[in-house]
Amino acid sequence: MTHHNSQPQNLHQQAQRVAAHPWVEKLARFGYAAKGTVYFVVGLLAAQTAIGSGGETTSTSGALEEIVAQPFGKVLLGLIAIGIMGYVFWRLVQTVLDPEHQGEKLSLKRVAQRLGYAVSAISYGSLVLTAIGLLFSLGEGEGNSLTTEDWTARFLSQPFGQWLVGLAGGLTVIVGLYHFYNAYQAKFMQKFKQHQMSPTEHKWTKRAGQFGMAARGFMFGLIGIFLILAAWQSKASQARGFGGVLATLEHQPFGSWLLGIVALGLIAYSIYALVEARYRHIVD
Repeated sequence: MTHHNSQPQNLHQQAQRVAAHPWVEKLARFGYAAKGTVYFVVGLLAAQTAIGSGGETTSTSGALEEIVAQPFGKVLLGLIAIGIMGYVFWRLVQTVLDPEHQGEKLSLKRVAQRLGYAVSAISYGSLVLTAIGLLFSLGEGEGNSLTTEDWTARFLSQPFGQWLVGLAGGLTVIVGLYHFYNAYQAKFMQKFKQHQMSPTEHKWTKRAGQFGMAARGFMFGLIGIFLILAAWQSKASQARGFGGVLATLEHQPFGSWLLGIVALGLIAYSIYALVEARYRHIVD
């Protein structure tokens, strides 16, 4: 009996040691900052498009192209690539060890969260590959990475492909709804070292987080709906990624207003991610 009780305790201690390692914390915080920077570029470009002052709707991969085209762009992109690698590593730590919830009873919600961390690690891992491609083959950029439409076409060509794409769309819609729920509840504030924050920082972090998560929820919801349409019609061309959804919004009635609101939401989310880099609990 003692042996069985000591095993979870040992795992808990190992998870705590890994997550509490200074370099793990540094990589995680650098990762949140890099993520915030990428979202800021996406939101800023979309906002410029909405008000007609240049810019273009783009995805996170497209944001990396924009960064590398700036003065000292390769240096900036190199730093962001390292940061995103840190974020991927932290997501993998969360997936495997779940250090933030060690000692808690395993539940369906926690299993879903850990699966979400794994998907996030894969998604941002792809972004790292895009960044590396831009660093070592300037000018080829996003054209070398597979788009949402490409992936959808690949899955549709497989047995039960329509079901798989439809399932992916449904899960993405659920992720979007969860973001709305999280924005409404604002429980994300529990992840911050609130005692270190000033009242002003607390207030605006909560507002930026709620607005940003609602914008992301809206985006994920639309991406999911487009995937369901692609599955229903068996047409990969119906699928839209982040940049595709923003471009679609732009061409709707009152598209500039819609795009502008979502763009501001993405900028708010970028600010929230930057605050995470500073104040987030990396391990409880």
